Amino acid sequence: MGLPGVDRELKKILNANMDQVDARRRAREAFKDIQLGIDHILFKTPCDGIKMEESYEKNSKGLEIFCKSWLPESSTPKAALFYCHGYGDTCSFFFEGIARKLASSGYAVFAMDYPGFGLSEGLHCFIPSFDGLVDDVIEHYSKIKENPEFRSLPSFLFGQSMGGAVALKIHLKQPKAWDGAILVAPMCKIADDMVPPKLVTNLLIGLANVLPRHKLVPNKDLAEAAFRDLKKREQTAYNVIAYKDKPRLQSAVELLRTTQEIERRLKEVSLPLFILHGKADTVTDPSVSKALYENASCSDKKLKLYEDAYHALLEGEPDEVITEVFEDIISWLDEHSLKQKHPSS
Repeated sequence: MGLPGVDRELKKILNANMDQVDARRRAREAFKDIQLGIDHILFKTPCDGIKMEESYEKNSKGLEIFCKSWLPESSTPKAALFYCHGYGDTCSFFFEGIARKLASSGYAVFAMDYPGFGLSEGLHCFIPSFDGLVDDVIEHYSKIKENPEFRSLPSFLFGQSMGGAVALKIHLKQPKAWDGAILVAPMCKIADDMVPPKLVTNLLIGLANVLPRHKLVPNKDLAEAAFRDLKKREQTAYNVIAYKDKPRLQSAVELLRTTQEIERRLKEVSLPLFILHGKADTVTDPSVSKALYENASCSDKKLKLYEDAYHALLEGEPDEVITEVFEDIISWLDEHSLKQKHPSS
């Protein structure tokens, strides 16, 4: 697809092999101004009054992790939100607009790219162990929560798609550590249409033991399946460091195992919960969001299903739906931040 504003030199950067992080960082550096200039509702939130910082930090495994924060500049944040991004994604493109909107509503927002994703070190979109990935996220976010500046704030997990599975696994590992979770189209189960037939799946699981890094798993066009608005679907081409190749064998096996585990453990989910899902989502299964809502052991839980909406509720829907989803999220956060600060009210 031709990208307006992209010359031959930029195309060369774009067409480079993105398996290693240096190529991804070069691409992001070359494209970041173009990305923020696209005509999308997410990039129309002004940055005035928002303090933004990004950095690279070495984790305990020696990997350099990309992290970013957005804070309201002139007021104490109402709460801290910790973002878990989706499969193949990064917190440096569409989430930039989402974070600005949340920060301009008074929230401190923290995000990171998982190892192997986006601008963090590691083989692109390779998940050797989903549990290990979750531990990496816990390690990074625990450090932020211990910072005296944020320690007293209510803290919420915010997971989209695969990030919903990451957020649920964080909660299952740290049942008392979080004040709530917002899950947008969470990957509690991959929709049957997106999973290869059982015979092929069994073959791929066997192959993953021998060729874990190989890109062999058949997959459908995620942008087509996730984005309902056609113009916004075309704009996914600007997400230049997103992983758009076939899933790696081990990554696919880890996602499958994780969703099976989460499906078994829905009753253990005990924190305040807001689940949002498009009724027409063919990427993650909305019926499992219903099952999560019904089975979660917490009494403070809410499920909202959006008529005709696809998977990318905050990025790929018509503007009026995106606005409605934001209003729903901010309203839930406002209510629950107050509840944490004044528990008796």
